[in-house]
Parts: sequence; C-alpha cells; structure tokens
Amino acid sequence: MAFDAGIFLKTPDLESFDNLKKEELVLLAKELKLVFKVSMRKQIIKNLVIDKLVDAEILGEEALELKVENIDAFKLKQLELEHELKLKELEMKEIEKRKEDEFKLKQAELEMKERLEIERKEKEDEFKLKELEMKEREKIKEDELKLKELEMRERLEMEKLKIEMVKEESNTKVQSKSDYFDAAKNIRLVPKFCEKTVDKYFPQFEKIANNLKWPKPYWTTMLTKCF
Repeated sequence: MAFDAGIFLKTPDLESFDNLKKEELVLLAKELKLVFKVSMRKQIIKNLVIDKLVDAEILGEEALELKVENIDAFKLKQLELEHELKLKELEMKEIEKRKEDEFKLKQAELEMKERLEIERKEKEDEFKLKELEMKEREKIKEDELKLKELEMRERLEMEKLKIEMVKEESNTKVQSKSDYFDAAKNIRLVPKFCEKTVDKYFPQFEKIANNLKWPKPYWTTMLTKCF
C-alpha cells in the first residue's frame, strides 16, 4: 500500500516512522512544508522531520532519540555539499556520455556516408572499366572485321590478277601459235628462180607472199633458200 503522509500525521506511530524510507520521508517533509532539498541525505531529512513532529507535538520527545546527534551543522553542510557535488559530477558525466554518444553516432554516420561514397565510386569505376572493356572488345572485333575484309579484298585482287595473268598467258600462247611461221612448210610454194625472168620474179614472189600472208621478216629467208 502506498504511503500517505496525511494519514500518517493523523495516526503517527514512532516505530513505523523509524522504518520509513527516504521517499516516504520526503513526502512527509513536503506535507509538513519543511524547507529542504530532495538531494539531502536520508538522515538529514529524517532529523528535520523529527524536529518538526516533536515541535508540533505530533510525536513525543522520545522521537528525538532517533536523530543522529553526532553530526554537527558544519558536517551536515559538508555532507550536503559533497552529495550535491557527486550529483553534479554524475550529471556532468551523463552530459559527457551523451556528447560522446552523439559524437560516436555522428562519427558512425560519417563513416557510413564515406563507405557508401567509396562503394558508389567503386561501382562507378567498375562500370566505367566494363564500359571501356566492352568498347575495346568492340574495337578489336571491328579491327578484326576490317582486317578480314582487307584480306578478302587482297585475295580477290590476287585471284583477279591470277585470272588476268592466265588469260594473258593464254592469249600470248594463242598469239604465239598463230604468229608462228613454218618456213620449211611454205618453202615449196616459193617460185623457182630463173635468171632470164629476174625482172618478173620478185613481183611474183611478193604477190605470192602477200596472198599467203607470209611475215615480211621471213621473206629474205624464203628467197635465200631458193637460190
């Protein structure tokens, strides 16, 4: 059951009072409208409440025995100041811890941001590298295709040249064969030379040679074989 300061003051009990906790003494001190600080030590608050209860004749003077009399005012003040100092130290530590936690949180956020930026940069660099590799492969393929096309053209040119050379060689052979003049075969067609008709011989020879289409370079040869 929760402690009720008003009810306690109506039916005070010394034994129950002596067993009150600090929180309950604080409620009782507030009910009595005492000037105190919650940060004070329990015994100090208890002494203040005892004095007030005895003065108000709510408790008998035997309650004064519950006070700790060996603590003088100076020492009480010193203890109070020490307690306040400890509270201040705890408060400062709490503030420092909060600041440290905030700093760590900001540091963690900054590290996370930097890590994300590094990852983004790495992915961007990786993408650029892949893009460059892809372009390089495309260029290599394009160069290979151009090289193959050039080789094909060269082969076609070579084949064309070979065909032309074969044609030329064939034409040369045909031409050589057609231009070939067999003097031994045609010598029998040369008219016999006669000194009496020498003035008619050469015109007759020329006529036969032209009709038979003998090459002029062979005319002299044909004539010499008839003398």
